[in-house]
Amino acid sequence: MIGKKTLETNPISMTNVKKILEDFSKNFELNYEQNLTLEHVNKFSELSFEDSEKLINELENIIKKKYAIKVADILPEDLTDLRLLFAKERIPIKRENMEDILEILNKYR
Repeated sequence: MIGKKTLETNPISMTNVKKILEDFSKNFELNYEQNLTLEHVNKFSELSFEDSEKLINELENIIKKKYAIKVADILPEDLTDLRLLFAKERIPIKRENMEDILEILNKYR
């Protein structure tokens, strides 16, 4: 694979993936993997694109963008679910911050 390397990675939300694939499908036919991805995103994304972007922007005041996207995609319901999201991560999140995150999430349910 000469000349092919990853220059940068940038996490995106499920609603953004949904928007990209729907726009792409208007002009081109989706392949098998793209169809599976679109089905998955349609089934599990709960917010609109605009609400998801607003939520991520609010969460970025508390946590990094990649974690904000993860939280916005999964929408944990309580502290236990939120702790599970950060169980493998090396960042310590205070209980007060987790409660703030849950308050922000409750505005978008």
